[in-house]
Amino acid sequence: MCYRVARFNANSDRANLNCNEDAENSNASLEVVQAQRTMKRYNHLFEKVYSLENLNCAWRKARKGKTKKKYVVEFERNLENNLDQLKQELITQTYTPRKLNRFIIKDPKTRVIHSSYFRDRIVHHALVNILEPIYERIFISDSIASRKEKGALYGIRRFDKFKRKVSQNGKLIQHPFSNNSIQGFCLKADIKHYFQTVNQEILLTILSKKIKDKKVINLIKVILQTYGSSSFGMPLGNLTSQFFANVYLNELDYFIKHKLEAKYYLRYVDDFVILHESKNQLEIWKQHIELFLENRLKLSLHKQKSKIIPLSKGIDFVGFRNFYYFKLLRKRNVRIFKRKIHLLKKGIIQKEKFIELSKGWEAYAKWANTYKFRLSVLNNLE
Repeated sequence: MCYRVARFNANSDRANLNCNEDAENSNASLEVVQAQRTMKRYNHLFEKVYSLENLNCAWRKARKGKTKKKYVVEFERNLENNLDQLKQELITQTYTPRKLNRFIIKDPKTRVIHSSYFRDRIVHHALVNILEPIYERIFISDSIASRKEKGALYGIRRFDKFKRKVSQNGKLIQHPFSNNSIQGFCLKADIKHYFQTVNQEILLTILSKKIKDKKVINLIKVILQTYGSSSFGMPLGNLTSQFFANVYLNELDYFIKHKLEAKYYLRYVDDFVILHESKNQLEIWKQHIELFLENRLKLSLHKQKSKIIPLSKGIDFVGFRNFYYFKLLRKRNVRIFKRKIHLLKKGIIQKEKFIELSKGWEAYAKWANTYKFRLSVLNNLE
């Protein structure tokens, strides 16, 4: 398979491409792209992390939406001293995070969530405040999770644009069975047990390509070690884990965009899609991606959840089943909301709490063809 050699601009997710038919040089091209994006390394960051200005900013972010929580109120009783103590611990590198709170949620998928203590969340925000602007310059535009001006709704709009491109504005397949029988395919993929299997050593190596400050790297090590003695995994629920998840899979983003040259690619955490008019091309790319993940990142695709699907069947992505002319909510998301209504009627959920939940759900649901369903929900509550 032939790839073109890319000359990469780190401020863009698109490269200026020059044609080169040499397959060996195509391997070198990815190295050139990676070398150019990691050329600048950042030092003297640690003092920015522990500055009182940054810690104050981190505290405000950590308390957002939680101002009445007991642990926030207790921390703020002696706010100035607590932040100053945190600063001194960071300066002397004696800062030690407390053991994570571990609990299980079912939504309906069972997930193990790890929650950090409030003062540790302040450190997480302080660290991400400094690192995020550095990495925003090199993240591709279509990495859409946990980023400003991105997210699920941005992903829906991008997916809609991609499906129009690939299907040539809804061109029908031969012998269509309905007006949704458009041409084109989607590789819908999911990385198996992503947060539990991230290799911490590889993550630190990736981070060290941009971060020269060893004290910052050491702080990251300390945060990662709260997950356990193993060198694998990150705690699901931590702000730093969300950020590191994007840093780790940025390697995959570059491989897909600049080595495979897949135009219509979107990633939301460990869930990603590639759209193309050719099923055979997606099969080839899938094989390359599996090898890259195994060899470079020590990850693997989820066999049952990673498939090539005709666009006409609807693609499950960012909470919706996306067809050409309409969208449906995931059945499990509808079940979850109906269960909350049931709990409200039984008095297990208070009305004020339900109203708060329903506003967020309605803002999400209105993006699908759900008018009648939302109306029936409202009537059901009366």
